[in-house]
Amino acid sequence: MNSIFNFIISPKAKRTTSIKKVNDSELMLNTELQNHHYVSRLGVVKKTPLALDTEIRVGDEVIVHHNVFRRFYDVRGNEKNSRSYFKEDEYFLAPDQVFAYKRNGKWNCIEGYCFVKPIKEDKMFSIDFEKKNIGIVKYSDGTVEKESLIGFKPGLEYEFFIEKERLYRVPSHLILIKYEYQGNEEEYNPSWTQSS
Repeated sequence: MNSIFNFIISPKAKRTTSIKKVNDSELMLNTELQNHHYVSRLGVVKKTPLALDTEIRVGDEVIVHHNVFRRFYDVRGNEKNSRSYFKEDEYFLAPDQVFAYKRNGKWNCIEGYCFVKPIKEDKMFSIDFEKKNIGIVKYSDGTVEKESLIGFKPGLEYEFFIEKERLYRVPSHLILIKYEYQGNEEEYNPSWTQSS
């Protein structure tokens, strides 16, 4: 069965990222169902929409909105699946809930989005670890070149972990300036992002 306007996807691994394997044991990082930071955002396309012409194909990995695989409690305290839930391990994915897809080992951004690597703060007396609203473009929709140093308007950037790297998803229309490299920019990718 195909959907007319939605993709049908499955989580790549599990719905949640709150359980990590440590040696022969499993470690639960989060027991709070409502916390969106521990919802998987990586899926695999099972079916494409019938009515839409899309560059995404069956078998592609996709980076999706955190509400796709999410579970939550309703106003009565009952545990519920998101509205994307179709059946066991299959979910509907609206076209505006996908941000990038991977084919042949390469990530491609959907038009309207870029993924940006944060860079380390270099001011001696700053309490911040990274520069705010400045980063290096890792994956681009073609609006700006990859590896460009850019500044973006705050408010709609969201944190994602792609290939063990912490990136911000930034809408392309919020990229305000392209800087020239000064030579001292260093990516900010703390060691805890490497553990998975």
